[in-house]
Amino acid sequence: MELYTGIDLHSNNSVLLVLDEQDRTVFAKRLPNDLAAIIAALRSCAGTMHGVAVESTYNWYWLVDGLQDAGFTVHLVNTAAVKQYDGLKHGGDFSDARHLAHLLRLGILPTGYIYPREQRAVRDLMRKRSQLVRQRSAQILSVGNLIARNLGTHAGGNEIKHWQNEHVDAMPLLDEQKLALKANLTVMRCLDEQAKALERSILAKAKLRDDYQALKTVSGIGIVLALTIALETGDIGRFDSPGNFASYARTVDSRRESNGKKKGEGNAKCGNKHLAWAFIEAAHFAVRYDAAIKRWYQKKCANSLTVVAIKAVAHKLARACWHVMKDGKPFDVSRAFG
Repeated sequence: MELYTGIDLHSNNSVLLVLDEQDRTVFAKRLPNDLAAIIAALRSCAGTMHGVAVESTYNWYWLVDGLQDAGFTVHLVNTAAVKQYDGLKHGGDFSDARHLAHLLRLGILPTGYIYPREQRAVRDLMRKRSQLVRQRSAQILSVGNLIARNLGTHAGGNEIKHWQNEHVDAMPLLDEQKLALKANLTVMRCLDEQAKALERSILAKAKLRDDYQALKTVSGIGIVLALTIALETGDIGRFDSPGNFASYARTVDSRRESNGKKKGEGNAKCGNKHLAWAFIEAAHFAVRYDAAIKRWYQKKCANSLTVVAIKAVAHKLARACWHVMKDGKPFDVSRAFG
């Protein structure tokens, strides 16, 4: 007997529901988030487990990895693409789990990419570095705001990064204001040190990757952006075309058309926000330092807004990066922006 399992995953418990090939419920129970208990429940069902569908929630790592280690075929559900019948009068955790198992049995379950565990850890470390950098920027902005409020002068970020306590002591500020500045600077230096330490660790693991080396040939992409794009992309083979990759990187318009007219918009946030940031950053650098891309950008600006032109450059770079990672060949600006 073929069995199909749907798991509605929550922060502290999971609802398991197992169906047979006739869509009959074999097992249905709410269990605590204990891997051993969940595996034991699945193995207690008589039959061959065809697959286990797990919701792609924020805490899916432990469950998917544990089920795979136990020998189960796991499908990570793309929850944004799963929709139940609108006419349902009542819905709950058990009906949600049943729906996932039902779609799995029919072979129409929308699934996501299960990033390999070891590479996922490096990718998440890169995301942690980005978080620390954002927090460091917040400290720098706080210092700049305090100086502007109390002294009426502007202090640039690069200038603030080099300040020491003696620079603060020399300012005509109250003791409380100096203490606030020193606190910001101390936190900023700590965050900067930790971000650099993470970057060194990530670079040691990623510098041998072919996709990382190829990405560094793309205009506007340096070490940090190449690491971000390579690690967030994962296996480039999961994208059938450069258009699919550009869409995942959020560099395409979200719009619905009918008879040549715009009728609305789709989910603009569908995709990877980290890739979206990386390609916008790369576009700004490319426009600044690559003459060919700058000319293309200026022509685009003549007929559209600046933000639209930058998004167009990001779209071109995303498509070019798909070819670079797919073929392993260096970036050719004439082919992308000719």
